[in-house]
Amino acid sequence: MSTGTTSAPAIRYSAVTFDCPDPAELARFYGDAPGLPVVYSSDDFILLGQEGSPGLGFCRLANYQRPTWPDPSQEKRAHIDLGVDDLDAAQARLLALGAVEPSAQPEPDRWRVLLDPAGHPFCISTLV
Repeated sequence: MSTGTTSAPAIRYSAVTFDCPDPAELARFYGDAPGLPVVYSSDDFILLGQEGSPGLGFCRLANYQRPTWPDPSQEKRAHIDLGVDDLDAAQARLLALGAVEPSAQPEPDRWRVLLDPAGHPFCISTLV
């Protein structure tokens, strides 16, 4: 019998997970960039973050196909935006960590698009 009162279940944002061919490689890249530690690791999945805070996950996907941004033949499904204090310094650090700079830069004075080691586009911006 219903009492007429119901409470909504607690739902909270916990992580964004990227498909990739090598979770360890992508976790190393994203772990080194903002300094996130590994909170869980298996052969096929790694989660970075701080206990009690949202994290970044990396999941092995068989037959993974890299996004080809800006070429639409293999579209990106999502991307992450990272806030930085200095675009040039952050870009140099991320390139040294293994990011790649694509030829297309929509608004390089406001934000920069880079590709992580698995080919996912991500942005750095001083706007965040």
